[in-house]
Amino acid sequence: MGERISRDFTWEEMTYSRVAVENGLLNEPPFEVRLIMMELVKRLLQPLRVAYGKPIAITSGYRSPEVNRLVGGVPSSQHVKGEAADCYVPDPKVLLDVLLFSKLPFDQAILYKQKKFLHLSLRVNGENRYQVIINK
Repeated sequence: MGERISRDFTWEEMTYSRVAVENGLLNEPPFEVRLIMMELVKRLLQPLRVAYGKPIAITSGYRSPEVNRLVGGVPSSQHVKGEAADCYVPDPKVLLDVLLFSKLPFDQAILYKQKKFLHLSLRVNGENRYQVIINK
């Protein structure tokens, strides 16, 4: 799965999970979820990367239901649907500002200040909420 989804994002980084590796689990999305992940990258992550002008590390993209359960994710997590990615940059507030300025489509942008990452999601099917949440 080392193939590129876009210029700056690979399948490997969008599906890698330390928890999956430690527990001997496959974390490969089904075909339908892969299609959604491609839209997430094409419509949100890659344009945001271009607007930001610097690398964005994905710390959590797709999660299989079992991986999601092990990391304490809610069963309805957008990570399981291929609609979400947790993005690490040195200052995630700046990334959030770039997102809001760029007017790119998104469902949720959850800023985790202490953990220094920005959760981003995009509903491929259905209305996006453009919801911004700031967590300490």
